[in-house]
Amino acid sequence: MGNQTIINEFILSGLSDIPALQLPLFLFFLLIYLLTLLWNLLIIVLIVTDSHLHVPMYFFLGNLAGLDLCCSSVTVPRMLFDLHTKTRKISITACITQVFFFMFFIDTEIFLLTAMSFDRYTAVCHPLHYTQIMSSKVCVQLVSIVWFFALTNTLVHTLCGFNLTFCGSDIIENFFCELPQLFQISCSDTFINIVLIFALGAILGGGSLILTILSYVYIFRTVLKIQMKEKMSKVFSTCTSHLTGVFLFYCSIMFNYFRPSPNQHFAGDKVLTVFYTTIVPLLNPLIYSLRNQDLRAAIHNGFRRIVSTVIESLSTLNTHL
Repeated sequence: MGNQTIINEFILSGLSDIPALQLPLFLFFLLIYLLTLLWNLLIIVLIVTDSHLHVPMYFFLGNLAGLDLCCSSVTVPRMLFDLHTKTRKISITACITQVFFFMFFIDTEIFLLTAMSFDRYTAVCHPLHYTQIMSSKVCVQLVSIVWFFALTNTLVHTLCGFNLTFCGSDIIENFFCELPQLFQISCSDTFINIVLIFALGAILGGGSLILTILSYVYIFRTVLKIQMKEKMSKVFSTCTSHLTGVFLFYCSIMFNYFRPSPNQHFAGDKVLTVFYTTIVPLLNPLIYSLRNQDLRAAIHNGFRRIVSTVIESLSTLNTHL
């Protein structure tokens, strides 16, 4: 390594090198990003302003919407900037910073999905004690624990990332900085880093997934005993929305991080990365709102209030004229 030049910045390979695709890709992902911001902000505003949604389930859903918004904002603006300017250079410091925030929001979402499954378990399996168990204090404590574990796990990986040396290829095979791609181009021994990913991933991520699965095992056992079809339908509607979000999120993340060797590069990596960085944050508010009667009612009431306000404003303006 003595004759090799130490690299101080990287070049992101981006989504495509074909010039004719740059503008269509820019417009497409700009639209997706704006819709992601719109939907998630709408969910947050509704949950904050509508008193009917001031319950634990929507408290967690509001946090999820905030995480989706942040996660998308860590990666998509940089992608849009590169597509527009064709400037794909990024410093090591900026790259590690992007890794930190992306991992932090991803880890937080993993643990939050587990907290949401515990909330659903309590609501279905212990309905008489639900308000006592899932009090406002408990919900805040759960979210605080979620953020603490996510921050701790992220700090471990990013601090180890700062110790890596880059002296070979400076091309990151992605449109943003991510740990597996950094391992590919590092000339340092990444064995410890890989062990940490698998060990902490198995303990924290695997533990979260097991807790989620166990919660739903008990939920479905309880639901099968419910004789009221209307109540059963409502429970299944809420739970299937959460399970769909869990399935999409875990499948894409596990394929990217838990493969036999991070040095293996698959042609579909970018497609998969695009899916969980841009498409999943867009789909989550739709998944949770389309089959949720309370959210649909809140959206309907919100638009009705806006229309009423606009009509009143126009009427007042016409009166003055």
